[in-house]
Amino acid sequence: MRKKEKQIQKSVGHNSMKKIQSKQEKKPSTPPPAPLTPTVSPRPATPPLPSNKVTAPVSINIPRFYFPKGLPNPGSDYEDSIKKTEAAFSSMAEEKADIYQMGKIAKVCGCPLYWKAALFNAAGGERTGFVSVHSFIAMWRKLIQNCHDDASKFVSLLAKPGCDYLEQEDFIPLLQDIVDTHPGLTFLKEAPEFHSRYITTVIQRIFYTVNRSWSGRITLIEMKRSNFLQTLALLEEEDDINQVTDYFSYEHFYVIYCKFWELDTDHDLYIDHKDLARYNDHASSKRIIERIFSGAVTRGNAVQREGRMSYAEFVWFLISEEDKKNPTSMEYWFRCMDLDGDGVLSMYELEFFYEEQCEKMEAMGIEPLPFQDLLCQLLDLVKPEAEGQITLRDLKRCKMAHIFYDTCFNLEKYLDHEQRDPFAVQKDIESENPEPSDWDRYAAEEYEILVAEESATEQLQEGSFDDDYEGEEVLSPPEISNEVDKLVISDLTA
Repeated sequence: MRKKEKQIQKSVGHNSMKKIQSKQEKKPSTPPPAPLTPTVSPRPATPPLPSNKVTAPVSINIPRFYFPKGLPNPGSDYEDSIKKTEAAFSSMAEEKADIYQMGKIAKVCGCPLYWKAALFNAAGGERTGFVSVHSFIAMWRKLIQNCHDDASKFVSLLAKPGCDYLEQEDFIPLLQDIVDTHPGLTFLKEAPEFHSRYITTVIQRIFYTVNRSWSGRITLIEMKRSNFLQTLALLEEEDDINQVTDYFSYEHFYVIYCKFWELDTDHDLYIDHKDLARYNDHASSKRIIERIFSGAVTRGNAVQREGRMSYAEFVWFLISEEDKKNPTSMEYWFRCMDLDGDGVLSMYELEFFYEEQCEKMEAMGIEPLPFQDLLCQLLDLVKPEAEGQITLRDLKRCKMAHIFYDTCFNLEKYLDHEQRDPFAVQKDIESENPEPSDWDRYAAEEYEILVAEESATEQLQEGSFDDDYEGEEVLSPPEISNEVDKLVISDLTA
């Protein structure tokens, strides 16, 4: 009986397992539901982003700190300046001012005297020959509302419409007014043929000193960093223009022009490489002269194509040659020596220029220093940051670029340096006392020589050799043929 019950239970259990398995093996008619998201995450949930409760952008709370045209003065009374200007015009006939009366207007406006031509032209005076009170006030109001320092006002007055930089021709009206009205240049009224040459010289000196980028365009930043506006204002106080050695000295112009005149044998205001090589009795090497005419330091293709250098380009050469401590001069000669234009003077380039120096010394019976020995001296002199490579930065830092350059391509000055006491050279470099630049010293010495030569020539022509004769100051360079005079403008490229 018990055995039969066990068989029945086993049979029932077996049948029920079959039913369960058959139910599990049936395929569902719909896809299975997605698994439920676990209530507990295995890792920390990403923290919520903070809500942005800032009501205004941060930049609004930062006060303006960049003012390219000067910091506006909240206390400036523009209307007071306008009223004073109107009062000055009211004292003139028909409330109009010509170029000679603009000096009074310039002073009322708080500008230096020799801004008068710039103010006159900016107000339309160049077209009509006079400026009315209405046209001037309109120009002046716009200027003082937008420009808040002298540099920005000056650039805005001289620049062409839509330009924020100055090119060479922009300075011509300003400088012509100085020639016409400065008491130190009254003698030039009798020599109008030299007006444009003096103006050309001053323009080149301005760009040589101010245009540090070599772009041919003076920017507002460059004007602010220079001393040009201070020097221009000084002309009002100094009647002797030769005392203003920066930019405007007539004696400096006289020296530059006479040196050019000696080389320009056909007097067409251009010289070629043979003419330039004769400067200072062939002191500069032929290879450096060739580099100057290669276009390394000149703008445009005229020098390379025609092989001619203008008077304007000669101004750059002469100042660079006679003052190699000047930053622009260092850049000038670096460009010439950097044959491949990679911004580095390699040992090959140094040897290339020194070879000619050796040839000259051997021709003079002087035993030259072997290049390897010279190279060690130059590297000790410059102490370049990178071994075997001399950069412009290295030369400016060492303060002995003039010795470095003369060693490479000016034999006469190289030999002079070799004969000097090295301790005296170091003393000159370390001296902090303000002294005249090499260019100022050269111009002063050469001017005295030229005046003495001119005086001797006059005595010879007059047949008078009185012991008590006192030479008078030469006022103008030698006369030239009556050819059409033109202003030579030449930019330098970067």
